[in-house]
Amino acid sequence: MTSMGNTRRMMSVGLIGAALALTLAAPARAGETPTAATDTHTAGWQLTPTGTDARFRGLAPVDRRTAWAAGSKGTVLRTTDGGRSWRDVSPPGAGELEFRDVEAFDARRAVVLAIGEGEASRVLRTEDGGATWTESFRNTDPRAFYDCMTFFDRRHGLAMSDPVDGRYRILSTRDGGRSWQVLPNTGMPDALPGEAGFAASGQCLVSAGPRDVWLATGGGATARVLHSADRGLTWTVTDTPIPAGDPARGVFGLAFRDRAHGIAVGGDYRKDQPSPQAGAVTGNGGRGWRASATPPPAYRSGVAWLPHSRNAALAVGPTGTDLTTDGGRTWRTVDTGSYDTVDCTPDGSCWAAGEKGRIARLGRH
Repeated sequence: MTSMGNTRRMMSVGLIGAALALTLAAPARAGETPTAATDTHTAGWQLTPTGTDARFRGLAPVDRRTAWAAGSKGTVLRTTDGGRSWRDVSPPGAGELEFRDVEAFDARRAVVLAIGEGEASRVLRTEDGGATWTESFRNTDPRAFYDCMTFFDRRHGLAMSDPVDGRYRILSTRDGGRSWQVLPNTGMPDALPGEAGFAASGQCLVSAGPRDVWLATGGGATARVLHSADRGLTWTVTDTPIPAGDPARGVFGLAFRDRAHGIAVGGDYRKDQPSPQAGAVTGNGGRGWRASATPPPAYRSGVAWLPHSRNAALAVGPTGTDLTTDGGRTWRTVDTGSYDTVDCTPDGSCWAAGEKGRIARLGRH
């Protein structure tokens, strides 16, 4: 371990230094933040009081004060004080819905995605901080099952469904989620037998910049990533080294810090199965993927680049959090608490969410 003086100097560089300080931490019991020799100067996940046991796989932090989370039993929470308190803003009558993704524009405007077969897949939108909700899409095709959603800006967004008639179905909005249209599938490659997306973290469909979007797959013979440079009209597809060949295996989460540099995480979500190659990286927008030299040691469902960093990112899963400082080539476990999804904001905050009402912020304690 470094000396206290060295650690304090590391802490002074801001959020990136705080995340790097996690690598100095001693192993912790499940659910706890690691502790280092610096004690009160340690950086790690700080659990926030949510008052619910819902499982949150949808997470949308806006800034260091405002964040939204969406989860099981139709639960939607919002904080505007940095996680010190959370307000239950769940849509009325949504208790049977499974929210797996949320995209937020600010403290008042957010869009949530419910997953499931047929009419269980829905999109709801609020413009008043969750005081009222409007259903803007309900799937009427029993063959469709929507998994994830992403927005390029405040108006343009996409949602994706598992394959229908052998191809992934893409839903598009041009008005911030108020209305949606199914895009033609003529530019979509054929899906592999058994291939689908994973509604595990809200990160099976992600975007970077005004037009680029990536779609993660699993379940087929190979785990693949599809890329579109025109907001979902036409797509290319590339194999990844993350193992597939089973309905429980594949790429579960993607993160791109720009239109070229991306990280994929995944594995096998079953607790009794290993995930020997749970990470991969790309430097050319997904045209090619390389296996992480030292991947996360177990299944990971969520991944996020640290703000304003070219090389640092966090990956999370039920058995822990891993940190990379070399763009996803090597990973080190820094926390053993259970989280399903992770996201960071431009103003320098990182958040994670998961089972049993767990929502945490990366900070000092």
